[in-house]
Amino acid sequence: MIRPVRVLLLPVVLLVPVLLTGCGSEKAGAGPGVDSSASVAVPGRTELDARARALQIAPELVYVTKAPGYTLAQQSVGVYGDDGFSGVYWAKETNAQIQLSVERGTMTARSCPKQPVGGMAGERTVCERDGDAWYRAGGGRHEYALVEKGHVLKVSGDSTKVTRAVLRSALHSAHRPSDAELAAVLPPA
Repeated sequence: MIRPVRVLLLPVVLLVPVLLTGCGSEKAGAGPGVDSSASVAVPGRTELDARARALQIAPELVYVTKAPGYTLAQQSVGVYGDDGFSGVYWAKETNAQIQLSVERGTMTARSCPKQPVGGMAGERTVCERDGDAWYRAGGGRHEYALVEKGHVLKVSGDSTKVTRAVLRSALHSAHRPSDAELAAVLPPA
């Protein structure tokens, strides 16, 4: 009596993997008239702002930039200071890094030399006006700082690995992100 049960179970057990092989092989959204290469819907600004706040970042202080050969290191995104934003862009070919940071405050001719470059406390800071921004150097690092409405946007890097021209370009490319850019920058909820 046990033998017939084994014989009946064997085809069923062998059939399950065959049936499951087809499951999950179709891309989400695939089907007639649907572009399967289309990207996933971008969350709304309310959800994106909540994701920034979950990291203790004020949403209005999130910026992104572009610099040729550099890509954002996703794991570097985080809070800067009390509720500011910071992210590091990395160049694969040279291993150079550019830090983009935004924090509340201001910078004047008087306060500029008192604020360390790249957080390198104890180092002498040299400041020079370059258009509407400050070019600053000290402690083996250099940066551009741009005073915006109630906050300071900075792009900085190692002075031996990142040129001043690259920093200037990154500063001028910095902007508030679109919803799609913000969704790509912030970790998922």
